[in-house]
Amino acid sequence: MANAGIQLLGFTLAFLGFIGSIASTIMVEWKASSYAGDNIITAQAMYEGLWKSCVSQSTGQVQCKVYNSLLQLPGIVLGTRGLMMASIIFSLISILVDVMGMRCTTCMAEQPEQKDKVALAGGVLFIIAGLLALVGASWYGHRIAQEFYNPFTPTNSRYEFGSALYVGWGAACLTMIGGGFLCCNCSGGGSGKAPRHPASSSAGQPGRDYV
Repeated sequence: MANAGIQLLGFTLAFLGFIGSIASTIMVEWKASSYAGDNIITAQAMYEGLWKSCVSQSTGQVQCKVYNSLLQLPGIVLGTRGLMMASIIFSLISILVDVMGMRCTTCMAEQPEQKDKVALAGGVLFIIAGLLALVGASWYGHRIAQEFYNPFTPTNSRYEFGSALYVGWGAACLTMIGGGFLCCNCSGGGSGKAPRHPASSSAGQPGRDYV
């Protein structure tokens, strides 16, 4: 039988990863302008995200521009956006499933074995959601590193990892760890029924003892 405390811990970690995935998707700092090279002193810093790009002036003024055309976006932005949105949707479904399958809830209390299977399914969905977020963030980060080390990329056009990438990686890890707790804690054994033993062949057979 599943342990309610471990289930609650796994659900909490996965839920925090779900919140982190939403925050990472919304954040604009997926990549930030690099200060490596000769142009260290600059009057502005540029950030790019999945939905808009921003320019921060040295005076503290920030100007942002939302991506208006979907067809003009690079494939990396569209792909990462789709992976992160899919991760959020899978996490949302997992939350609804695990609310029914966790031991600390009263839903399906009369069917403990089915309840554990529902919690297991929610844990698997959480792991899939974490993998989607991990692939999306890693793919975007790989493209940033590839362009940064490309010798044909101008120095003032190079970018580094933004804070949204680190939030996405952390959220993906939390989601997968929480889903792993939910999966590992749901075992099929321990139904609680007493073992059945065949009746003794010598009992209830009078008249068989002869001298």
